[in-house]
Amino acid sequence: MAENEALRGWVDEVRKLATPDQVVYCDGSPGQWDSLVKECLLTGELIELNQQKMPGCYLHRSAAHDVARTEHLTFVCTPEKEAAGPNNNWMAPADARTKLAALYQGAMKGRTMYVIPFMMGPPNSRFSKIGVEITDSKYVVLNMMIMTRAGKIALDQLGTSNDFTRCLHSLGDLSPERRFICHFPADNAVWSVGSGYGGNALLGKKCLALRLASYLGQKEGWLAEHMLILGVQPPGGEVQYITGAFPSACGKTNLAMLVPPPSMPGWKVTTIGDDIAWLRPGDDGRLYAVNPEAGFFGVVPGTSRKTNPNAMEMIQTNTIYTNVALRPDNTPWWEGHDDPPPAKAIDWQGRPWTPASTDKAAHPNSRFTTPAKQCASISPEIDNPNGVPITAMLFGARRQRVVPLVYQSRSWQHGVFLGATLSSETTAAATGKVGVLRRDPMAMLPFAGYNMADYWAHWLKVGKALSDPPRIFRTNWFRTDENGKYLWPGFGENLRVIKWILERCAGKGSAMDTVIGETPTPGALDLKGIDLSGPALAKLLLVDPAEWAEAVQGQEQFFETFGLHVPEAIHTEHKRLAQRVQDASASSDLHGRDHGA
Repeated sequence: MAENEALRGWVDEVRKLATPDQVVYCDGSPGQWDSLVKECLLTGELIELNQQKMPGCYLHRSAAHDVARTEHLTFVCTPEKEAAGPNNNWMAPADARTKLAALYQGAMKGRTMYVIPFMMGPPNSRFSKIGVEITDSKYVVLNMMIMTRAGKIALDQLGTSNDFTRCLHSLGDLSPERRFICHFPADNAVWSVGSGYGGNALLGKKCLALRLASYLGQKEGWLAEHMLILGVQPPGGEVQYITGAFPSACGKTNLAMLVPPPSMPGWKVTTIGDDIAWLRPGDDGRLYAVNPEAGFFGVVPGTSRKTNPNAMEMIQTNTIYTNVALRPDNTPWWEGHDDPPPAKAIDWQGRPWTPASTDKAAHPNSRFTTPAKQCASISPEIDNPNGVPITAMLFGARRQRVVPLVYQSRSWQHGVFLGATLSSETTAAATGKVGVLRRDPMAMLPFAGYNMADYWAHWLKVGKALSDPPRIFRTNWFRTDENGKYLWPGFGENLRVIKWILERCAGKGSAMDTVIGETPTPGALDLKGIDLSGPALAKLLLVDPAEWAEAVQGQEQFFETFGLHVPEAIHTEHKRLAQRVQDASASSDLHGRDHGA
């Protein structure tokens, strides 16, 4: 199958190091899929779910200590530590290779070594990149066949070229003490050992599509972003495309698959991607985006027909579930499911579970992997090799106060500053603590493959290459009242905010200038069909200069961690914000500020 000389040479090199019993090339065919599934059912790597109710669906249970990305064991291996930045763990490339080569030595003895050629992005596209993952995990092979365009299609596009990302993965002995995920940007390579979890083992995803791709984008003049892409079509209007960056637990997948509310007839929303966007300037001065993935690797808990009906429908067939609970009828269950807790079940670790159990039935980071084309809202443009033109970009976060429902940046430069200062409050599922503020610029802090401040400079540079850049907005669906109740209904009703955003992009829609940017005037949002009081709306849109004075101080401390790498334009926007906040506070004090606002 592999006629590519460079690929054959690399595969042979790994084979000699890891000493597998056999080598199997993945062609991406249905026959090979069926064969791998049968093997996994025999070994227990997969459990067959109820095929009458959920055809093509299976359950995988990972090791109890291998259930999430391990950021503290993830390294960017650049020759100079400064290039990796304070946002990354750093290891010298030679040290990393020595350390990991010792762990790969004989690691695949008694196992099969699988070679997975894969393509990120549509066929025949200037956006697309080819990778090859070598792994000893059948679970990884099956997930990569869903998440990427794997097999012959990738080999055909690669041809005889040596330009492919070398992704080496082994389960090793799954020991956290011998677990490393190392990125070598200068060599276009990723080495991962000791984990079978998605983000650590499906190396096309965060490793290639974000960490390495962000580095490649800096070299080649494009952006690799942790962003959804959706199409929004007003009644009788043209489809407009929006990207959005949201830290975890901020409703990203729900927004990507949004279903318009009944009170907004005629609106249509289509999904291009829920997680990653690659963006390149077009000849017309606009920014174009593709989703490099072919599947969804989503968080299951909280997914229901209320929160995300499109996702719930698509995971009823041809889906691999990871670390969910199993009901007596061999169907999956998780916290937040439409159905009430079962009287008894088997939890994600294979233990008996009842509603009286103290542990969760499904792991909080349990997952589904499913083909994108099963999504009812999937856009026909998902395979467009030219990408789609982006009208607006959203930076969203979870904040109980301070940040209003939505506001618009004054310019591309100001928008980059809004992305650079993005911060979100943690949830209990993420950290065990609620409401702790975590800085996450552009939702990329764990994924930028080089110094984050240099990444901001690259954003500014890309903006200068655009004569018609997307308009940039910040959103916050999570503002609460004094009792901790959400003020905004969220979910499908978020389309009302997007409607205002699109109006602003068209030079319409009324807004008022505030110290942080432009917010909707009280009558600018379409609120027909929802019960939202005047005081609640006022609180949703409130910008309190006193609260922003505290935010300005936090931003300054954050920028100091990046030293001289912070672009002057970012400092300029920060000074402007500080001055506006100071002026507004002085004016408010002069006129007697209403502390009950």
